[in-house]
Amino acid sequence: MRMNAGKAANAAAPFRRVPLILAALALSVSGGVMATDAAETPLAGLDEEVQSVKQDALALNRDLFLLEEELLFPANTQVAVYLSMDVGQFFGLDGVEVSIDGKRVSKFLYTEREVDALHRGGVHRLYLGNLKAGEHELVGVFTGRGPQGRDYRRATSVTFEKPLGSQFVELVITDSMARQQPEFMVKIWE
Repeated sequence: MRMNAGKAANAAAPFRRVPLILAALALSVSGGVMATDAAETPLAGLDEEVQSVKQDALALNRDLFLLEEELLFPANTQVAVYLSMDVGQFFGLDGVEVSIDGKRVSKFLYTEREVDALHRGGVHRLYLGNLKAGEHELVGVFTGRGPQGRDYRRATSVTFEKPLGSQFVELVITDSMARQQPEFMVKIWE
């Protein structure tokens, strides 16, 4: 026996009012107070239990993230490339492109807020990946506005020997007061 949708909705209509009726009944019986001290205790315990489960889930998520990073980027093959700026009077950074062994591994365009953070001492991780031990070439290409507001595109490169273990490379933008030009350097951290 089939009932059409309109009849089914009308048949269920009285049952939709049941929770409202029960709530009104509970208000009238308790004198306008929905929860009693006895009812608050289990709810408070439940709330504490939910918060505890939430904290456990966050800790588990953090542990999984660290494990994933260790599996994807083992310490013996890991290489990380960072960018930092020291002042910035002669160069307004727009973007950076990083290539390792002729293959582009990172390209990033900066907002004003990100450049401001770099001026205040921030460091930006441009690349995290795996490289075999041995000799590699890193090229960093910087684009932005140079002295007198002209478009500026400069590159710096370094050939480095990747040891067995982690390798950290820092691209540094500094101002040369003597030359009135920006300087682009690469630091290899042991």
